[in-house]
Amino acid sequence: MRLSKSYRKLSPALFEAQLNLTKQTREAGLDPKLLDLLDLRVSQLNGCAYCMDMHGTDLLKLGETPRRLTVLAAWRETDFFDPKEQAALAWAEALTQLTLQPEMDQPFKALKDHFTEPQIVALTFAILSINGWNRLGVGFRLDLPE
Repeated sequence: MRLSKSYRKLSPALFEAQLNLTKQTREAGLDPKLLDLLDLRVSQLNGCAYCMDMHGTDLLKLGETPRRLTVLAAWRETDFFDPKEQAALAWAEALTQLTLQPEMDQPFKALKDHFTEPQIVALTFAILSINGWNRLGVGFRLDLPE
């Protein structure tokens, strides 16, 4: 870890604000397994080992198969993910990789086939949230739990 204490202790109000965003997205009516799948994929893109470990473990507890987790980074190359998951994964990747200037119209259009507009907003905030956690994890070099 790069800080003398946990960022959580150094700035509890900011930590609580980030935590509250995550809690709100988790209470927005989206499938928890889908949210953890997105959290894992975004964490893979951002190279956050702490979050990859946490969300991979959570997915196994939710009954996700090791086979799907193993190929998640190559989800487009398999038929393991249904169209709804594919739409959400494409949106998560596009929002996470903004510096690559991804084409946003197609992933957004695919979302509309599977999610309501309020769900799309909630999904987008969930992606925003995990990107924030990843930046904290990578930026402060969080240690993996034992």
